[in-house]
This record gives sequence, C-alpha cells and structure tokens, in this order.
Amino acid sequence: MPKPSAAPRRRRTRASIAAAVIAVGALALSACSASSPETTPETSSGPVEGGVLRVALGSDASIINPHLTGSSITATIARDVVDSLVAQSEDNSFHPWLAEDWEISEDNTEYTFHLRDDVTFSDGEPLTAEAVKINFEYILDPANNSTYARSLLGAVSEIEATDEHTVVIRYDEPFAPLLQALSLPYLGIQSPAYVQSGGDLAGDVVGSGPFVLDSWAQGQGSTLSKRDDYAWGSDSFEHTGAAYLDGIEYSYLPEASTRLGALTSGQVDAIDAIPPANYESVTSTDGVVVDTYENPGVVYALQLNTTRAPFDDALVRQAFQTGVDIDSAVEATLFGTVEPAEGILGPQTEYVDESIDGSWKNDPEGAAALLDEAGWTETDDEGYRVKDGERLSVAWTYDESTSGEDNVNLVQALQSEYRELGIELVLDPVDSGTYTSRTVSGDYDATAYYFVRAEADILRTVYGSASIGAGNSSRVDSLDAQLDEAVGADAERRAELYAEVQQAVIDEAYSVPVYIPAYHLGHSDELQGVRWATNAKPLFYNAWLDPGE
Repeated sequence: MPKPSAAPRRRRTRASIAAAVIAVGALALSACSASSPETTPETSSGPVEGGVLRVALGSDASIINPHLTGSSITATIARDVVDSLVAQSEDNSFHPWLAEDWEISEDNTEYTFHLRDDVTFSDGEPLTAEAVKINFEYILDPANNSTYARSLLGAVSEIEATDEHTVVIRYDEPFAPLLQALSLPYLGIQSPAYVQSGGDLAGDVVGSGPFVLDSWAQGQGSTLSKRDDYAWGSDSFEHTGAAYLDGIEYSYLPEASTRLGALTSGQVDAIDAIPPANYESVTSTDGVVVDTYENPGVVYALQLNTTRAPFDDALVRQAFQTGVDIDSAVEATLFGTVEPAEGILGPQTEYVDESIDGSWKNDPEGAAALLDEAGWTETDDEGYRVKDGERLSVAWTYDESTSGEDNVNLVQALQSEYRELGIELVLDPVDSGTYTSRTVSGDYDATAYYFVRAEADILRTVYGSASIGAGNSSRVDSLDAQLDEAVGADAERRAELYAEVQQAVIDEAYSVPVYIPAYHLGHSDELQGVRWATNAKPLFYNAWLDPGE
C-alpha cells in the first residue's frame, strides 16, 4: 500500500495530553436513577476478592466476536475479554493500555504506537506489533464481515510493524477520530493465532483482557473466568492487576418479569433493561441499586429505506417523520426513564446541533398535506390511504432476539397514531439470521436501532455510503462529501459539517429520531466498584461482591 508522499511534521504525544488530539464530547451521567455511577455507595472498606458475578441480559448477541458486529451486548461482554491500544476514561481523556506511548503527526495521517512488552493473550501468544497488524488487516479485509469495526478504522493506507513492539497506522487523508475508535472493544486486540485460524470466528473471542471467555451459546449466555496473571490494566482504572471477581456469568432472560424477579429474589446480582413500568418500584427496593448512564451517539431512531417505495418519496418520509406524537408515545411506554430525542444525536455527543430542537415533531395536519401532495388522496374501507390501488403500508422489520420488548411496545403505541394518519404500520419480527440477510440486501421498509459513541464520526457509520447494508439502513449516499471532509477537518469546520448532516437527516426525513437511550444497570447493593466505559457500558474489571456483615 502507498505511503504518504511527504513526511509530515511530527509531534510527541503523551497520554496525558492525548485528549487534545481528538475532540470528543463530554459524557453526562443521567440523574434519573436512584444513584448515578459516580455516587453509588460503596459499603466495604475496600475491594473483596472472589465470587462469581451473575448478570442477566434482556437482549441477545448473535455474534460474540466484537470484530464482526456492532452489537452493544457483544461490546458489554467482550470489553472484559479484549484490551485496547488506548483507554478512554469517563472524562474523555486518553490513557495508555496495550500501547504505553504514541506519537501522532501534525496532520493526523500517521499514528505510531509503542506497545507494552509484557502482555500475552489467553492462549499464550505474545502481544507484538505484528499481532496488532494482523488484527487490523483482518478487520480491513472486505472479505470479512467487519463492517462496523472497519468504519471505525477509516480509510487506512498502510499498517507497518516497524519493530517487534512498534506499529504505525498511516492514512492518505487526515483521520482525526482514530484514538477514540481504538478505545472501543470493536477494535480490541485478539490473539493473532485465533484471528488467522480460518473459518467462522463469530463464536469466540480470544483476548488479553482480565477475563477469558470460557463459553458462549446464542440464546443462553456466556461464562467468563478470571485471568490470574493479568497485570497490564490501564492506569485509568483503579488497579492494573488481576480482577477481583473470579468470574462473570451472563444469562439471556428476554422476559422482563423473569429478569426482574431474578434480581429481586437474588438469583442474579445484576440486570440490564429494567422494565420501565417497574423502574420506580425497583429504585425503592431495599438492597437494590439502579445506576444510569445516558448514551452519547446516534439516538434510537426508525431508519427509513429510501431506496424502495413508499420511502423513496421524500414527501412520504417527511409525513411519516412528522405526523405522530412521538414524545407522548415515549412517555407512555417508557415511563420517563429516557428522554425523547430532539435530533439524531444525543445531547452529550460532540458537535450536536442544538438548533435542532424537536420542533419538527407532532404535526399531523402538515403530514396529511404532505401525503395529499404525494398522491395518497384516497382511502380504503379501513381508512388507510391508497394510491393506484395500493395501500400505504410500511413494515418495521426487527430482530426479535435483540430489539427488546420495550421497543416493540413503543412501536405498537405508534401504530394507532399512524392509522389516524392513514398509514398502516406493520410489525415484522424475524430471527437474527433473516434480519441480517434482509438488512444487507435492502429487503425492508424500516428498521430501528441506536449507536453509542462520543465521537460525531458515528454519523459516518450510520449515513456514509460505505456502510449501506450495515450501519446505514436508510441507504443514503448523499452525505459522503460532508462526512468524509469532517473526518480530517479542524474543529470549527467539523462543527459546520456535522450540523449540515444532522439537519439533512431531519429535512430529508432519512430517519425518525425517537428517544435518547440510557443504560440502566439494576444490581444488588453487594455489587461494588462498577465503572463505566465511554460507550455507556458497565465495566466489571474493577467490581467486587461485598457480602456485608
């Protein structure tokens, strides 16, 4: 691969000033829980060794290897199995991890990482520059299903292992978001032997983290065990040695009542996806604590397929986006546990356009006029609009194993409002394999999801043409110029470009922003020391179980 034609001027960048290299937005801890992650009371005099943490999850992961999916559940589990080159703490500063030091060229086209020389993967393989190169070249290979991880790396021109513990990543064009991307588990480093083992790598992950993945079964859960010899945690954590817990057991309990009952009865120590209807009662339950972390990044939104009818018509998309009372539906089904979205980015995300204030919502009269203009002027016996003998019907296609029942309830709440508008909204649940194949091929009207990232470059994942069939479910290709320029622009220009993209998403109705996701971790007060990653996921490396007196 070609090298840059001119050697750029270089600057030495220690971790203590690395935050200045890449601008990222400050994350905020939501105040709607009984106690925030920073204020959860820790009752013991210090960490307690031993015990297995039992965690019940409301959504499943169809792939456990973070190189091969953008799944938030995968990220939660894999974070304690794979380490990253750099760590990003809750204040968004960057710290050494597998890389003990790095340099970045002035124009953000060359990143040089100096690796620790004492790290091994759980299969005994050593961490080397060649191992990092093997990981990233696997991700960059279009033959592998690493769409999300590949988007995080950007348009790499060359990866070079200049010596055993020095790796250089080069770009032909400036790429400012790399450090933040490298801190995420999707770009965590895995054993080169495993990466090169051939075959399907979706069912395992072999990292250098404080825990080892012992087993994983889709629809059931996973078990992790402690690495006794772990000694290279980032200095952004409270300690750098072995984890306090002996292991972690994740179980998949999709039924909210079952999951909640498992927590209150002591069958598990922690759960995610607390049922909104039970949120208030859970927070007042003796011995139970709820921590909440509001997500940065792209909000939970309906993504409209602009490449096929009826959403190939901007007027129909605009009517669908503006014609219903989204805020009331969010409040009615999620009981105030999250905030309705104003735009496509959550308010904690860098470069969020605060001029997008949600005023586009809840205009049924205007939406009706748009549908009339689009030619949907007649109605059938059930009151749905028709055109050329066809009913105005759209289907929301979703993976029933990962969407979560709260989101299903929310969309069901919108059905009646769309009916009033003359639009038939059909729920189309499918299994994970079918969902993947249909989203890749474009065989759907609408999907829904969110992406968590503090960096506004997440917009490139969701609206860049390179992600069509993966993160880009609206399948638009009109925003590449702004998104590509923003990757290497200065802060002022990035703000302008990202504002243009956010405004276009609303004006062209590529998406229907619904709510700002937040991670709610309900847990026994015996669970202490939980910390948070900047992708709004709990970190259990520092956690322990305190049995009390």
